[in-house]
Amino acid sequence: MSNSRGPETLAELITELGDNATAGTVRDAATNGDIVVVTVPMAGIASVPADLLAGKIVIDTNNYYFERDGHIAALDAAETTVSQLLQDHLPESYVVKAFNNIKFSDITDDATPAGTPNRRAIPIAGNFAEANATVADLIDGFGFDVLLSGSLADSWRFERDQPAYGVVATHDELSDKLAAAERIITPAA
Repeated sequence: MSNSRGPETLAELITELGDNATAGTVRDAATNGDIVVVTVPMAGIASVPADLLAGKIVIDTNNYYFERDGHIAALDAAETTVSQLLQDHLPESYVVKAFNNIKFSDITDDATPAGTPNRRAIPIAGNFAEANATVADLIDGFGFDVLLSGSLADSWRFERDQPAYGVVATHDELSDKLAAAERIITPAA
């Protein structure tokens, strides 16, 4: 685990996660992770170490909030997606959008075994079938059904202000919410 404030600030979380969790720098996490999760404000994408993530699966949990991030013209005009911007920064990595529409606490609170009736589903999007399958298996192991929503170009369907953002839904319900999504163009500030 790493964050921008330093490994020492993660002591409580590391204790909560148990013996298999360690804290380190961003470079430590990028170097040592087999699958790396990136959760940063949009301005932080440029600081993600592309060289250390080459050849790795990167789970993108980012969301664009222009109130926090400032306006990004290509996102406001719906010309690209948050995840595609990260993929562009990490051209030798395999970016998969996931976990951006679920609260951190729900990952442990809502997890259920495979086959549980009305099991919660999580959408993913990615450009690489093998990376998508790996992330889907990981999410299933965490206790959730998975709905592949398409490529990174389709990942906007479960971002902020869309019907699938932040909802508790089964696979079928989530599919309906993704289908109901409408691309939003944000007026420039």
